[in-house]
Amino acid sequence: MSAQPGDDHEDLAPSSTPGYKPTAAKSASEYAQLDAEDESLARWKASLGLNGAIAADTSGPKVTVLTLELTSPTLPAGKKLAFDVAKPQSKSDPFIIKEGVEYNVQIAFKVNHSIISGVRYIQIVKRAGVRVDKLEQMLGSYGPTPEGKPYTKVFDPEESPSGMLARSGTYNVRSRVLDDDGEVYADWEWSFKLAKEW
Repeated sequence: MSAQPGDDHEDLAPSSTPGYKPTAAKSASEYAQLDAEDESLARWKASLGLNGAIAADTSGPKVTVLTLELTSPTLPAGKKLAFDVAKPQSKSDPFIIKEGVEYNVQIAFKVNHSIISGVRYIQIVKRAGVRVDKLEQMLGSYGPTPEGKPYTKVFDPEESPSGMLARSGTYNVRSRVLDDDGEVYADWEWSFKLAKEW
């Protein structure tokens, strides 16, 4: 059963901090011109790539999510579990994840233009239509890199479920990358199964 857009709207909403209101969005050039004499702010701007020339082309998406990858010290040499967001995974071809192992999720993305703040990754895992897990990971604030290099964020370690019940069935996942303003940069579905071996 595939999720319809909006089916998981409440589940995929980011958590909020009472009283926090994001500031109005500014362009990269506006940030570059702010408080030019402030040394600490100049270092922050440099970390966002605002110390050089600012790209004038603001067409296209602000962010392009490239891959979502699962890494584990128990993964056999040469085996890679990476999901290319641009190529949707077939529901009939789920990833196989070994039960009871520690793993990390990492995401690679590019900032094409503008400054993005409060970017987060949210994932909902369902089995037989019932939500069994939700992961929300803050990615941070980023600016475009002059070379167009992607950013990579490695999430905290997790442990995959284990046992006969955990191994039965397919887990359907819906992932989303969005910012403080609620702008969605990527929204995709994928699936996995748990097994005794990779």
